[in-house]
Amino acid sequence: MNTPEHSHSLQNGWTMVMRPKRNLLEIDLKEIWRYRDLIALFVKRDFVAKYKQTILGPLWFIIQPLLTTLMFTVVFGKIAGIPTEGLPNILFYLAGIVGWNYFATCLNETSTTFVTNASIFGKVYFPRLTLPISIVLSSLITFAIQFVFLLAFILYYWLSSVEIRIGPDILLVPLLVMMIAGLGLGVGIIISSLTTKYRDLIHLIKFGVQLWMYATPIIYPLSEIPEKYKMYVLANPMTPIIETFKTVMLGVGTVNYLHLLYSAGFTVVIVSLGIIVFNKVEKNFMDTV
Repeated sequence: MNTPEHSHSLQNGWTMVMRPKRNLLEIDLKEIWRYRDLIALFVKRDFVAKYKQTILGPLWFIIQPLLTTLMFTVVFGKIAGIPTEGLPNILFYLAGIVGWNYFATCLNETSTTFVTNASIFGKVYFPRLTLPISIVLSSLITFAIQFVFLLAFILYYWLSSVEIRIGPDILLVPLLVMMIAGLGLGVGIIISSLTTKYRDLIHLIKFGVQLWMYATPIIYPLSEIPEKYKMYVLANPMTPIIETFKTVMLGVGTVNYLHLLYSAGFTVVIVSLGIIVFNKVEKNFMDTV
């Protein structure tokens, strides 16, 4: 697909030059930056529309993880009796849910980008990656709200004499957030590219994400997994990210940088693969969407 490139020269009276992408990994970051105002509009649209015309409005950003945490506390903490490494059940589950929700939202909403916005794509040109990027950014606002909510719970339990040791590793949080966003974006745009031809994949996304959550140590600590199965759980790239997030936020265990490096490498690969698939499908997706 041809992409526009603003020319700094007014030669021949042209202010924009169309050229084909040279390779499937090519991303015109300058072009995306030029459309930053459009990205901001998409972010505002996504954030405002999410709970528009609801009774509780933005409170749902807090209610959703809180209700999920309470359900996990009753079912897995009280009834099933799954240990939470000596931490209060609510704190343990909430830390995992906040990190996971950001990933799940990025993946779910990005995975329907082409289908949901087909009418916009067919009317006007703009860099197609601006839409997935705007989803990641609008979801980041939700994550920030829930993150502050988590900090409030941590402060409450800390003041209640619960031992919570937060050290220098807390500086890893921005890296963890970028890895979560990268994984959600990469997997999401791959699925989005496939759904232009195979619409039934849309119906499997939320179910698949739900299964993925249970394969990630959110409701159980990694230390409780039998050694013979631990390698399979660690093969899940979200496992080291969520485990590290819990470790740096709650001060349980130690950070395994080797496992984290695996997740970082996986993220780079999946984002690169997502860009390749996205660029390939972008050339003719309007004929199939």
